[in-house]
Amino acid sequence: MTRTWKIIAGTTLAGIVAAALAFVLLLRHGFSAREEPWGIEAFVARRVRRLTIPSGARNAKNPVPSTPEALADARAHFADHCAICHANDGSGNTPIGRNLYPPAPDMREAWTQSLSDGEIFYIIHNGIRFTGMPAWGGEDPTEDRDSWKLVHFIHHLPQITTQEIEEMKRMNPKSTHEMEEEDEMEKFLRGEEDAPAPPSHQH
Repeated sequence: MTRTWKIIAGTTLAGIVAAALAFVLLLRHGFSAREEPWGIEAFVARRVRRLTIPSGARNAKNPVPSTPEALADARAHFADHCAICHANDGSGNTPIGRNLYPPAPDMREAWTQSLSDGEIFYIIHNGIRFTGMPAWGGEDPTEDRDSWKLVHFIHHLPQITTQEIEEMKRMNPKSTHEMEEEDEMEKFLRGEEDAPAPPSHQH
């Protein structure tokens, strides 16, 4: 057996053992989404995620140049579509992001930043099974320029500025309750209604 095949066999065996151990632990402790994923569970999930991305996709080059205009488009797209789970700064620190299983990752950290442009694009375009990450792209990946722009923005997250985050807050979707409060305030300012009640903090 050559050294390469020994490495492949050893890696495969380790993966099988880790998966079996994770399965046994799940059977003992249940499938509750309230608990933090165990270290071994996160380790296996990350390795499996990377293995499921075809090599051709991993090596794909971003066809969209990284320009201020592309980043601005991606920033607006992220604020409107992605921040509800991932937060404007990519931390995943939102009510939905924290309560997904597994939780939304902090995309500023190395295990996301070390992914290639092609890998990040593949994840955005195709989603990840058994997680809260949906597939956002259409049938034809060659037409999905929005996702390629998001790749640039995700790599930009470790350097995102306070000014950018404040700009994104104004682009985040508003709940029905927030829109009603704004409408009441506008009517009051036009003299059509009494002063509205102080904003509530419903969750």
